[in-house]
Amino acid sequence: MTTISPVGAKSSGNSYIRGIKDAYKCFLRTSVIFFKNKFFASDIKMKLYNKYMVSIRCKMMVKAELDNLGLHYGIVDLGEVEIQDKITTEQREQLKKALLKSGLELMDDKKAILVERIKNVIIEMVHYASERPKTNFSDFLAEKLSYDYTYLSNLFSEVTGVTIEHFILLHKIEKVKELLIYDELNLTEISYRLNYSSVAHLSNQFKKITGLTPTFFKQIKHKRRITLDNV
Repeated sequence: MTTISPVGAKSSGNSYIRGIKDAYKCFLRTSVIFFKNKFFASDIKMKLYNKYMVSIRCKMMVKAELDNLGLHYGIVDLGEVEIQDKITTEQREQLKKALLKSGLELMDDKKAILVERIKNVIIEMVHYASERPKTNFSDFLAEKLSYDYTYLSNLFSEVTGVTIEHFILLHKIEKVKELLIYDELNLTEISYRLNYSSVAHLSNQFKKITGLTPTFFKQIKHKRRITLDNV
């Protein structure tokens, strides 16, 4: 039977403890490298802003151009793209030229970028959101963009020549037209969906912008569709 001297046992125990310590140090070094890489990756994220990017099709076009350049991206929203790579000046110029060919514009001016972001929030809310904001729109927009609404309103009017309220109204009327043509909702349902206080309110605004009542607009479109079907 082999016996282990106290000295040998002590030496063996020390080796075991040293092994544990070395393994733990290795784990710590690996963890530090992981966290450094993780934070470095988040540090190099950048946002690019696009003008005229107002539809799902536009998003697909932007994604395709980013893929062509081999750029990794995260969020692609209306007018806004989050790039996960460090983008070079050359890549930015290539992307800018590629987007221009598709009718999109990469933006640099800070005021123009903010105005475009205001437009995109409105377009998203009116045309694509399944629910209306719980708060009034001025509070919603200020919270969404982290700016005082008065500043946003004045800037928008200064750059575009129209008020935010009128821009919203124009898009709501376009949405009403779209829903009337689809013929899936009646006027009561449309007015509720677009947050009008009543059908009369919707009809008055619609006539003010288009010169037609919603009912007459629907009849014209229906007749035109029948005529085209008969061609």
